[in-house]
Amino acid sequence: MNKPCPTAALLCLCLAACSGDSLDSMQSDESVGIAGAARAQNQLMPVDGEILDLRTPANPLRNAYFGDLHVHTDYSFDAYVFGNTNTPDDAYRYAKGQPLDHPSGYQVQLQRPLDFYAVTDHAMLLGVVKEAANPDSEFARYDLTEPLHDINAPDNLNDWTLVQRGSAFGTFLPAVLAGILHGDIDAQLVNRIGRSAWADTIRAANDAYVPGRFTTFAAFEYTSSTDDRGNLHRNVIFRDTDRLPAVPFSRFNSQNPEGLWQWMDGLRAQGVESLAIPHNPNGSNGQMFKLTDWAGDPLDDDYAELRRRNEPLVEITQVKGTSDTHPLLSKNDEWANFEIAPYRVATKLYSEPRGGYVRDAYLRGLQLQAGGVVNPYKFGLVGSSDTHVAAASLDEQTYFSKVGMLDGTAQMRGSVPASFLYGTLIRFAAPSMLTEVDGRTYMATSSFEYWSASGVAAVWAEENTREAIYDAFRRKETFATSGPRMQVRFFAGYDYADSLMTSPDLVAAAYAGGVTMGSDLAAADGRAPSFLVWATADPEGAPLQRLQVIKGWLEDGEHREQVYDVACSGGAAVDPATWRCPDNGARVNLQDCSTEPGAGATELKRLWRDPQFDPAQEAFYYVRVLENPTCRWSTWDAVRAGVEPRSDLPATLQERAWSSPIWYRPAAGQG
Repeated sequence: MNKPCPTAALLCLCLAACSGDSLDSMQSDESVGIAGAARAQNQLMPVDGEILDLRTPANPLRNAYFGDLHVHTDYSFDAYVFGNTNTPDDAYRYAKGQPLDHPSGYQVQLQRPLDFYAVTDHAMLLGVVKEAANPDSEFARYDLTEPLHDINAPDNLNDWTLVQRGSAFGTFLPAVLAGILHGDIDAQLVNRIGRSAWADTIRAANDAYVPGRFTTFAAFEYTSSTDDRGNLHRNVIFRDTDRLPAVPFSRFNSQNPEGLWQWMDGLRAQGVESLAIPHNPNGSNGQMFKLTDWAGDPLDDDYAELRRRNEPLVEITQVKGTSDTHPLLSKNDEWANFEIAPYRVATKLYSEPRGGYVRDAYLRGLQLQAGGVVNPYKFGLVGSSDTHVAAASLDEQTYFSKVGMLDGTAQMRGSVPASFLYGTLIRFAAPSMLTEVDGRTYMATSSFEYWSASGVAAVWAEENTREAIYDAFRRKETFATSGPRMQVRFFAGYDYADSLMTSPDLVAAAYAGGVTMGSDLAAADGRAPSFLVWATADPEGAPLQRLQVIKGWLEDGEHREQVYDVACSGGAAVDPATWRCPDNGARVNLQDCSTEPGAGATELKRLWRDPQFDPAQEAFYYVRVLENPTCRWSTWDAVRAGVEPRSDLPATLQERAWSSPIWYRPAAGQG
């Protein structure tokens, strides 16, 4: 028997915790509603599995697999308003290498298929805007849906509707939430829409899964924030699809992420395994990695264990900026100012860096541990795109951003001057959406100019299956890239001989004699460990410039960090006084984005020992590898348009990858 739900309509929207049969109460009739419509469409558009025939075979020493764990389709309330009508089925076809229609009227396609993909539509109001736009739906009877009726019909996909969409969207969500809260909107109808969309999302993941060649995950986004608009979003990834909750957990259940983790613990007790991945800590206003809990109390072991159990990974890079570190936090890191998006998510409010970047979180974790609390911030690293058109935009040269009609052209994303049409339109409708740079007028719709062609989640796994890739997530043998498919290996051990570097059994010996990324390395009689640091370039990307190890530790209670260059392109030596490689001569011609590669490398590898190692000092180490400079997407846009790039944006960047850390643990009684 189902348990009675809370009487407040608002709390009835997500009833996974309210229903005794919540794991098995999926809708059995998928021939009706939005799930049925999507299934009918899928039958008309069969998947071509042959594109995946040349995938990498299984490998007991693990292959690198590349994917995206943050993808929105037409079931997300914002994506549909942005003009996206691509379904979860379309998203998976795109990831397999097939072309996809962009809301701005052109097709997009990956240069190479990805290995895994997860559709992560917003749990909050899942599928509701899509239903509101259908004038024949039951939900469309409410007057508040009228401005959205047929909003994505072909006749409505034009420039003028951009202003209308913003206005309709700005009033629709608050009106829906208020209507549910006050009983003017049937909460159970909203719930049924969400259940149908969630069932279809799972169905699409199962239909697209090709074990050994292409992996999908059932997933969703928990979309919450602090009262001051600090981002607290998480993507929740399920290990398998055998038994799942009837509806995903949303902000309607709890604004506090601790509620999400408790829900996940409850599912785990019933045999349903999942993990959550925070994203955009850079836009959290310092709230993602606090030293207190939701109630403002100091963190304790219970909080730390709850978080670590449910959040083994964090998204370090995506379209809305990179969250490695910030120039104000890492003043001696010349590469800290990489794709910094300075605002809180979906605002132009300044976002406080401290407590909002990964390296700072690692240091905070050491600080908490030194104070006797379990370290809650021992997470591995992934990247993902956060696309809202079902298609990841990962390449600078072909960048199409993420929010459909709002930023699908160079003019709309502010990289080239606004034309007379756009300028006249926006001056009439919203003059604050324009800005002047170098005497030219640009769109300033949002913070699109700070966004990035990023990123990619990568794992080391034995084979391309849900089980193997998910297990890699759990052990944190993961790395992230800003788009290119560089490969990074990182091991640490005490008995690695110099001859290991030329051994044909290098990887097997590294696993056997040490630990890999995502692991702890225990002290060994005061000996200094050796770190095997190894990166290979993307065959279709730029050459590698330098290979780095980033170390963090506490000294007299203060945060300390050091960036070491450990291998240089061209075989150049690292300067022992600065721990830096010399300039390798790589240059970019900003007139056409051509490059002079200088002494770039296809591979960089080093057996490295920390010159400042202290056996009594807790520390973390992670790898960062940098490509030679290339044009940023905004420069590519300007070159194609025949105009000068904006002077207030970086003209070039250095694509990069980051490994998950290895944490050195001193012996008991030391430190």
